[in-house]
Amino acid sequence: MSELRELYQEVILDHSKRPRNFHAMPEADRKAEGYNPLCGDRETVYLELDGDVVKNVSFQGAGCAISTASASMMTESVKGKTRAQADELFERFHDLITGKPAHAGAPELGKLTVFSGVREYPVRVKCATLPWHTLKAALAGEAETISTESEGPAAETGGA
Repeated sequence: MSELRELYQEVILDHSKRPRNFHAMPEADRKAEGYNPLCGDRETVYLELDGDVVKNVSFQGAGCAISTASASMMTESVKGKTRAQADELFERFHDLITGKPAHAGAPELGKLTVFSGVREYPVRVKCATLPWHTLKAALAGEAETISTESEGPAAETGGA
């Protein structure tokens, strides 16, 4: 268990200090903004689609280490995936950090499994899921800001 915790800390710190795909994307077909009023995290997710495939994805914003690392790893994970695959990845990631068992046929999370430790800190679940909810809004073409405290797509059940 301590090895997983060390890996968790190492990966989170690496992605928070040197986030991947951290830039605006002027050629984006879609973008969405997300906000977590509990801790002040703000992120914008940019998408360039090629038909139904995420051709390119990036993000910008300011947030805690968990939120930034989650966004960074999310962009790496969904690039090249179809919208349906990205949605499935979102569901699997959400289940992982909220402690729900994976459903049959759920995609493997690979490096994203380091976020399993987040479920031990319920207040941090919203930090980790903010970029994912923002991605989901961008994929759906939703223009309004997604908030972790709204009744909309970013609202979490349980936790903080």
